[in-house]
Amino acid sequence: MRTDLHRHLTSPLTGVRNLGILAHVDAGKTTLTERILYLTGATHKRGEVHDGTTVTDFDPQERDRGITIFAAAVSCAWDGHRINLIDTPGHVDFSDEVERSLRVLDGAIAVFDAVAGVEPQSESVWRQADRHEVPRIAFVNKLDRAGADLDTAVASIRERLHTVPLVVQLPIGKEDGFTGVVDLLRMRALVWADGRGTPDESRVPDALLEEAHRRRRLLEETVAELHPVALEEFCAESKVSAQTLAAALRDLTRTGEGVVVLCGSAYRNRGVEPLLEAVVGYLPSPLDVPAVRGTLDGAVQERVADPAAPFAALAFKVSSTATGRLTYLRVYSGTIRKGDMVLDVGARRTERVGRILRMQAGRHADVDRAVAGDIVAVVGLKAARAGATLCTPAAPLVLEPPSVAAPVVSVAVEARRSMDTDRLVSALVRLVEEDPSLSVRTDPETGQTVLSGMGELHLEVAVEKIRRAHGLDVGVGRPQVAYRETVARGVSGLVYRHVKQDGGAGQFAHVVLDTEPLEAAGDNDTGRAVDFVFRSTVVGGRVPQEYVRAVEAGCRDALAEGPLGGHPVTGLRVTLTDGATHSKDSSEMAFRTAGRLALREALRGSVMVLLEPVVEVTVTVPDDAVGGVLGDLAARRGRVSGSTTRAGTAVITATVPLAELFGYATRLRSRTQGRGTFTTRATGYAPAPSAVLRATPPR
Repeated sequence: MRTDLHRHLTSPLTGVRNLGILAHVDAGKTTLTERILYLTGATHKRGEVHDGTTVTDFDPQERDRGITIFAAAVSCAWDGHRINLIDTPGHVDFSDEVERSLRVLDGAIAVFDAVAGVEPQSESVWRQADRHEVPRIAFVNKLDRAGADLDTAVASIRERLHTVPLVVQLPIGKEDGFTGVVDLLRMRALVWADGRGTPDESRVPDALLEEAHRRRRLLEETVAELHPVALEEFCAESKVSAQTLAAALRDLTRTGEGVVVLCGSAYRNRGVEPLLEAVVGYLPSPLDVPAVRGTLDGAVQERVADPAAPFAALAFKVSSTATGRLTYLRVYSGTIRKGDMVLDVGARRTERVGRILRMQAGRHADVDRAVAGDIVAVVGLKAARAGATLCTPAAPLVLEPPSVAAPVVSVAVEARRSMDTDRLVSALVRLVEEDPSLSVRTDPETGQTVLSGMGELHLEVAVEKIRRAHGLDVGVGRPQVAYRETVARGVSGLVYRHVKQDGGAGQFAHVVLDTEPLEAAGDNDTGRAVDFVFRSTVVGGRVPQEYVRAVEAGCRDALAEGPLGGHPVTGLRVTLTDGATHSKDSSEMAFRTAGRLALREALRGSVMVLLEPVVEVTVTVPDDAVGGVLGDLAARRGRVSGSTTRAGTAVITATVPLAELFGYATRLRSRTQGRGTFTTRATGYAPAPSAVLRATPPR
């Protein structure tokens, strides 16, 4: 124990912070990243999103569109610490980039707009971080904007994210008059002048002294309720010292019981230095998080963050650049050097590492090695994909890969010139390698090449990347959404006998199935998405266990195409109630075939419902355009769930079928003279009306 503690205190890993910046689109993530790089000396000029001069938004499409599309990794140094920072996208279509980044991060900064508070995508990325148990601190940005209010933003954090905000600062001035903050831990004023990142320290202004003491007392009481050491000191002394508060805030941040809230204006370079101090003080190092777990032959193993341990890393991003094929790694244990051989466990392939790069978004610097806790890119791996585990061949291990969301929108793509068809296929294969949330398939009926992704913008970016990177003239069909089918009322006691005799050993399988909706079966009460549940109630060994597993596999095969339109079937529970075997002709293949054909027959006899993807749309428009926007949403089968008005602007929330939102951006701009904006957040599937069913022929 003493040895472990000594290693923790002396290891250089204690000075490493691997963190991401998470937020809703346009909350200021990229601007904050630029200010951090500038303040830490990693850059010598402040980049601006509107000028297209930022470090992390280096892709031409990002600069053209003014949004972050691809997660970008940068490194900087602050107060003796190395900070590996990933600027993530804020648009819902690129949430898979956020998912892959969160899988390898130890902490995060969640950025909120001081006017809008918690927005839909802010909530989505917060839930993603919850799933990965990533500790966070919050930064309420844009306090210099008209209508900015820290208390309102904090209230939305408490109400919508269901966490305990621990506000450690009090703004000095409002809106245009915002000049600094009061540090409630040390009870000092920090004022920024002339855009400098380093503040001037002074005593708390007399006008704010009473309010600062009130908020400090509230912070002490809130922390004492959550932290036993702070509670003991509060009960004994009727107050909590700054040292105890800082230690308690660190513990509460790392356990997720509370979130430290700071504020500022990244654009005006105000509040960035205290944020960096909070990153160093509250977010964990690689030694402060649990050892990574992996599996080998079904057994769970742990790898500690130790450069001397066997090498293990997770590839979380792949991209093609002029430098070559870059594979981004989070090194969890061990050390990797140039020229080392590494094992891609999933592909069972050994490859040589040619170069190791420390990334600065679109730029890089060669390094000789990377150790546990590092986030680097390597050149030379030809087959490794996002989610692959790389390790030393002598000590293989499989780490859990990031989850990949199922695509919801598809378009047909084709090369306008027949001679470019092979080049297009090659470009699509490379595209899917770089972005696992994209998928490509060939429609068996039309022969078209179909590209599927997370949204209309996602597909636009992918197609434009093919055009720019490969110089291909590509034609694109109208987007199509990914429908699903489900059972509204199932069947009981469906009997199916599979008998085949064509010389030699025959095939015999007899199964009896019940089908029913999952909701009726009570299987979908865990809060997780459940698509299919299979169980067996066969008694007496009438169907051996290996044949039961074959029946389940056959049922899963049948889920690929439903009877309504050939769409995947979801939300189904199947129960195998009885069956029979033949001493010679029964086999796993026979029962798998029986399971597939039996379920197809059962679905044809069930009452089926077509499901369509729906999204929550948040539309922000001027007051005078509300009527037209509400009418347009109603025409798109939207159901309005809320509407608020603030400072002459209305925010409308509605649930709308995804298929009805194609082209909505152009329509909204025309109705609001370009002043309206909207964002979406996927919420799942809902029954489609009969008109949609008639318009959706079998694939």
